Amino acid sequence: MKLRDLLNGVQILKSTADLDSEILSVCCDSRQAAAGSLFVAVSGFAVDGHLFIQTAAENGAAVCVCEKIPQSDIPYIQVADSRVALAILSRKFYEDPAKKMTMIGVTGTNGKTTSTMLIKHMLETLTGTKVGLVGTNQNMIGDETLHTERTTPESIELQGLFREMLDAGCTHAVMEVSSHSLVLHRVDGIVYEVGVFTNLTQDHLDFHGTMENYAAAKALLFSEHCRKGVINIDDKWADFMLVRANCPVMTYSAKSDKADLYADNILLSADGIAYRVHFGAETADVRLGIPGMFSVYNSLDVIGCGLQLGLPLEKIVASFATAKGVKGRVEVVPTDGDYTIVIDYSHTPDSLENILTAMREVSDGRLVALFGCGGDRDRTKRPIMGGIAARLADFAIVTSDNPRTEEPQSIIDEILVGMKGTKTPYITICDRVEAIHYAIDRHQPGDVIILAGKGHETYQEVNHVKHHMDEREIVADYLAKRKENR
Repeated sequence: MKLRDLLNGVQILKSTADLDSEILSVCCDSRQAAAGSLFVAVSGFAVDGHLFIQTAAENGAAVCVCEKIPQSDIPYIQVADSRVALAILSRKFYEDPAKKMTMIGVTGTNGKTTSTMLIKHMLETLTGTKVGLVGTNQNMIGDETLHTERTTPESIELQGLFREMLDAGCTHAVMEVSSHSLVLHRVDGIVYEVGVFTNLTQDHLDFHGTMENYAAAKALLFSEHCRKGVINIDDKWADFMLVRANCPVMTYSAKSDKADLYADNILLSADGIAYRVHFGAETADVRLGIPGMFSVYNSLDVIGCGLQLGLPLEKIVASFATAKGVKGRVEVVPTDGDYTIVIDYSHTPDSLENILTAMREVSDGRLVALFGCGGDRDRTKRPIMGGIAARLADFAIVTSDNPRTEEPQSIIDEILVGMKGTKTPYITICDRVEAIHYAIDRHQPGDVIILAGKGHETYQEVNHVKHHMDEREIVADYLAKRKENR
C-alpha cells in the first residue's frame, strides 16, 4: 500500500518521507520491523518507542511515524500524537475490517468476560453465523481460540485480528472494551452497533487517578463509539453514562421496574439463576446455569444487547439453555471430599464481594477466602479487599497474586490494614501454592473455598517473568498426592 494512502486522515506536522513509497507492514514494536515496514514510535508508560527508531531502521523499516524528530537517517513523518496516528494507519492498512462486521462492545469493571461469551453464544445460536471475540481470557474466531496478553490489544494488533475474523467469515465481533483502550486510542474509528455498560467499581486508579476519570473513560464508548447503548441503571455511575451518551439507550435493572428491561421473581441456587424478565408488554422466564446475583445482571445485559440488535426476546432467553460458564469465573474444580473449591477472577473489591456474597447464598459450611492483590497496580484497593474478606468470609488466607516487581509480603501487609480489629480468623501465607495446600488440608465438611484473583490465568508474574501456575493443576496434583499418602 502506498504511504500517502495510509496517511490519509493523519495530521502531519513535518515529513521527509517519499509518500509514493510502498509499505508492506505496519508495527509499533521495533522487533517486528522488517523490509518495507512503517514503524510507529509510541511514547509508552514504561518504554518510549522513540528510543527504538534506530533498531527498527536496522531491522529494515523504511519509514517511521513519530512525535519527536528521530536521531536517525530513517525518513520520518512527524505527528502530534503517535497513538492517534497508529489507529488511523492500522485501519487503513487492514482496509477497515470492523466496518464490514456488526460490532458489539462491552465495557465495565466486572462482568465483561461472561457477558461477551454469552453474547457470542447467543448470536451463533440464533443467527447461525461465525462470531469473533476479543476478551480477557482469550480471542476467538468462531470456535478457534487465540492466546491474548491483555483485554484490548494495540490498534495495529486489533485491526489485524479483525481482518482475520472477516477473512474467516465472521459477520459479528464481540469485544471487551477496556478503559485503557478508549483513552489510549486503541479503538479509534471503530463504531459499535451496540455498546453495553455492566458496572463501575474501583480498579485501575493507578492509571486513571480518580473514579471520575475512570468513569469518563468508560463513557467514551457511549459518547463517541456506538449507535445504540445498553446500560445497567442499578449501578451508581449509570447517570454519569446516560448523560454522556450520544445514542439511544436501553436501560436494565434487577431492582426497579422503571427500567426498559427488568427482572423480578429472582431465584438463586448452587445450580444457577432463574427469574422473570419484562420488556414492555413482553415477558419470558430466564434460566442460566451460572450461579450468583451477578449472573442476573450479566444475562440482562445480554438480553438488552440482543433486543437492540432486533432479536426476539423468547429466542434470546432460549439461547441460555445451552450456554456454559467461562473458565476462571465461578469455576468449580473437583475435590476429594464434601467440600467445594471455586476458582474466580475476582481481583477488585466489587468482584471479591460479589463472589463471596454469591457463594454465601449456597454454602452449607464455612466460606473460606484465599486471595491477594496484584503488584504495580492500584494500591488503594488492597485494604478495601482485606476488609471485604474479613466482613464476608468465615476464614481468610491472605497470599500472593501477581506481585510483579513488588515484594509479595509488602502487598500482604497493605491488605492486612483493612483486616485490623476483625473477629474473622485469618492467616497469611506468602507462597500461593502453599496457601492452596493449606486450605485443602484444613478444610471442614461443607466448606466453600474461593481461590480468588487468578481465574483463567495460568501463570504468576514475578519481576517481569511469567512462571507457570494453573490453580486447577495445583489442586488436582495435591489431591493426587494426598491420595497416595493415605
